[in-house]
Amino acid sequence: MIRLAKLAAAAICAAPFISFSLDAGAQAYPSKPIRIVVPWAPGGSTDVLARLIGQKMTESWGQPAVVDNKPGASGNIGSDFVAKAPADGYTLLVGSVSTHAMNPFLISNMPFRGVDDFATVALAAYVTNVLAAHPSVPANNVKELIDLAKSRPGAIAYASAGNGSTNHLSAELFRRMTATDMLHVPYKGGGPATAGLLGGQVGVFFTGLGNVWDHVKSGKLKLLAVTENRRSKLLPDVPMVGETLAGYEVAVWYGVWAPAGTPADIVTRLNAEVNRIMTLADIQQRMATMGAEHVSMTVQEVGALLRGDYERWGRIIKDAGIRAD
Repeated sequence: MIRLAKLAAAAICAAPFISFSLDAGAQAYPSKPIRIVVPWAPGGSTDVLARLIGQKMTESWGQPAVVDNKPGASGNIGSDFVAKAPADGYTLLVGSVSTHAMNPFLISNMPFRGVDDFATVALAAYVTNVLAAHPSVPANNVKELIDLAKSRPGAIAYASAGNGSTNHLSAELFRRMTATDMLHVPYKGGGPATAGLLGGQVGVFFTGLGNVWDHVKSGKLKLLAVTENRRSKLLPDVPMVGETLAGYEVAVWYGVWAPAGTPADIVTRLNAEVNRIMTLADIQQRMATMGAEHVSMTVQEVGALLRGDYERWGRIIKDAGIRAD
């Protein structure tokens, strides 16, 4: 009994110390290197954004923030790695809306849940998504393209980076909302799809501005519209598809995620840091060359954005019967 009493007394005395140590540990975050997983190969837009974030985090926090590329399975391999990592803020994912809001409806036997298995940390960037056309296409705006597609069913071919890609879904939504018949030509990536458009093998391509901007400036391609629900700051004179086709909207965005269960104070700190980094002048200049823009959002706002896109794309993909496997 005496021994039990001594143990109880020792536990009581130790309790304030244990609590203080945990709080101190949380306040000290980060106290070791951070791994930033990119679920695609090096060199793409997601990889570039992750490296910019990692560089600035390292400079600001004094701990290495190292990018780790884990490509494969349409982004699922790297995303699943993060979903199953310890929820301590030291393993992050820089991915896109496609892995979280589209893949769950495109791919059978998903290894993770796109929304529930992650803590949505921050919006990194919107990539301005555009409707580009080959100069041979006799349409210079959205209305003319719709009229052309209606008058020539199946004659207009559109490119994509593959079945179930954001390019494919952008065009499929357009086709369904306009009740037109256009031919889908899937390529093995955005580069080959752009080459197909340049060569005139396809007539139109819904894609990120960075893929076509140099070709537009040289006169080899033309821009008909942007697909977001607001005009791009980078292209203020280019209209939205939705200005002609009411209700049309496709926003392609990149975000930062952590495993579900990551402490709220760490998620909030990461959110503030990403927002700080993405508004730095040199980062803004770099993003402009990629056709990307940042919009600062709270943890709650970006979480709501993901949930909204998850529900919306789920309906579209199911109704269209699109599969990626």
